[in-house]
Amino acid sequence: MVYLPVEDLLSKSAHSSYKLVTMASRRALEIANGSPKLVEAPANEKSATTALREIMAGKVMTKEAADIMEAEAKSKKSK
Repeated sequence: MVYLPVEDLLSKSAHSSYKLVTMASRRALEIANGSPKLVEAPANEKSATTALREIMAGKVMTKEAADIMEAEAKSKKSK
């Protein structure tokens, strides 16, 4: 069983557990329907776990979270 810290996953979904669950379930369905995996994962791993790994790696995130991360990166550069 894989442990993925929820706190780290929430940062990829604009700190919304609803958005996290929605994003993970949509991505898990895509993987189950044959979309290529964006991270290295064992062949026997469930699609939901792979989807959460992709979210953790930053390969999949909400647009809001991407905008927040981009704004934070810009503010760090300007300091």
